Amino acid sequence: MATIFIDGEAGTTGLQIREKLEGSSGIALASLAPEARKDPAAKQKIYGEADVVILCLPDEAAKEAAKLVDDMGEKAPRVIDASSAHRVAPGWTYGFPELVAGQGDAVAKAKKVTNPGCHATGAIALLRPLTDAGVLPKATPVSITSVSGYSGGGKAMIEAYETGKAPAFELYALALEHKHIPEIQLYSGLTTRPVFVPSVGNFRQGMLVSVPLFLDALPGKPTLADLQAVYDEHYRGQKHFRVFETTENARLEPEALNGGNDIEVHVFGNEARRQAVLVARFDNLGKGASGAAVQNLMLMLKR
Repeated sequence: MATIFIDGEAGTTGLQIREKLEGSSGIALASLAPEARKDPAAKQKIYGEADVVILCLPDEAAKEAAKLVDDMGEKAPRVIDASSAHRVAPGWTYGFPELVAGQGDAVAKAKKVTNPGCHATGAIALLRPLTDAGVLPKATPVSITSVSGYSGGGKAMIEAYETGKAPAFELYALALEHKHIPEIQLYSGLTTRPVFVPSVGNFRQGMLVSVPLFLDALPGKPTLADLQAVYDEHYRGQKHFRVFETTENARLEPEALNGGNDIEVHVFGNEARRQAVLVARFDNLGKGASGAAVQNLMLMLKR
């Protein structure tokens, strides 16, 4: 029996993780009374009773929680941080099991795992196989766009959309300083900082991340089939990944994978124009948040 404590269980990600774990064989969920959730002593006590603590907190609170864990020394539990506080921090293992060969084993053995961001999950899923294969040089300037359901924006955004105060669609982070950019650059293998433009639509959950490419600007001038082959090889045997062949006049809507932990990789393009657009589709609350945390937890528990 493994004891799991979700610190921040009342938030969107925490609630979904709890829902996914409730009733799971061999897992006991610990909890704190609401009035004790910000009490460091109470938190450290329950940390000591847990095998794994999952942090579903704002970044600063996650850093404080990680400090409490570090202060426990050998009595410290293992940790999964679902915030963005430690995604490029030394000493933390990036919780993207499909990133490269052996990453799943690294997660399974890690003491401290940092969950990927939702936008970053799609961008890295598209870019890392290409940089590893040498199809996309690491110094290539890359543009990334993404649209997400409003559930990824926190309480204020959720309330704004669900009370009809928010617009139907909007771009944001137009100062090009989105907090996912450091992890996108680091874990996709890029040496040139990418341009990333996220957006949010009036739907609760679901996500599309896309990367356009000029094929003749790449070494070897790859075809669409070449890109497809790279993804087929990279994600072969990965339970949660599906790679799709190019379909003419295709359309993609963002909600098709809601409720699951799967991610689709699509290669679209126009061979005659030598242009391609790569698209990742997944649930921003699934593979982009709670689903990824549970996947990492099961690896750590060897389930």
